Amino acid sequence: MTAPEPPAQARVPEAADEFLLSLRARKMSPHTIAGYERDLRAVAALAAGEAGVAVADLEVRALGGRLMRAAFARFSGPRSAASVNRAWSAWNRFLTFCVAEGLLEGNPMAAVPRPRQPAKAPKPLLGDGTASATLLERIAAGAREARDPWVERDLVVLALALVTGMRSAELLGLTLGSIGGSPGDQRVQVVGKGGKTRSLPIEPGLERLIDAYLDSRMRRFGLAALPRTAALLVDTRNRPLRRGGLQYLVRQCYRYAGINDRVQKGTLVHALRHEFATRLAERGASAHELMELLGHSSIVTGQNYVASTAREVRRAARANPVYGVLDRLP
Repeated sequence: MTAPEPPAQARVPEAADEFLLSLRARKMSPHTIAGYERDLRAVAALAAGEAGVAVADLEVRALGGRLMRAAFARFSGPRSAASVNRAWSAWNRFLTFCVAEGLLEGNPMAAVPRPRQPAKAPKPLLGDGTASATLLERIAAGAREARDPWVERDLVVLALALVTGMRSAELLGLTLGSIGGSPGDQRVQVVGKGGKTRSLPIEPGLERLIDAYLDSRMRRFGLAALPRTAALLVDTRNRPLRRGGLQYLVRQCYRYAGINDRVQKGTLVHALRHEFATRLAERGASAHELMELLGHSSIVTGQNYVASTAREVRRAARANPVYGVLDRLP
């Protein structure tokens, strides 16, 4: 009898497609999946070059520690530590998937070193803590000049970010059905990274802004009602607001509110999330509470916000008995 032929070996491009499909099934954000895909393709091309084969012919079983280490050495050259770490995480997850699917005996990423990254300091709006109030008050007063101004919409975007700390993708993913509960006790259901959901409380002040915005939206577009599946945030043509539109809106609001100089480099919409967390930390929120509100999987980032306020250090310094003497001086 003729021995059966061994099954064809899985190629990296096909395995990567299956992996990305599994991420979509988990309802991961399109932005995150696109980032994974870019990193997988970039490193795969380098690994194929190291192996001396075309990318289409690169087999999963060829992805050993030595090959991956060489590919990442070339990938790391022109890129920042953050970019390399992001790609390392994407490949670690992909190769773990390959092991689970029986395409690979073990994950070789343990042989690939990761660059160290300094802890990121929060980047709230600069100044004495009044920038967010200035932003909201001036936008409410109509400070933003636009071809088709819509104050109610602009206010809801800014207020949602400042009182919930949602990420851009989370804001854009909201529907009318995301908001529920009785008046005065409403909550927003948020779908975060990895498809994880969390429920965030909102207070009557924000509820009123949302109601005013929805009323203005129905008047503006001549609508009798809005379905619960409709996007909460829309552009001036009643189309779901997209990432670029959100960034432009927030940038323009900063500009016309006169707080451009308070926005730290490398932040835009995310500055509002940092502002939310920093001001809560200043007022006594714990690292665990911040972790829950922000939707983080680790308490470390919450601890960074608390540490950035130097709350505990200030409390300790305040106990210095010399201050009692200073208070009694004429």
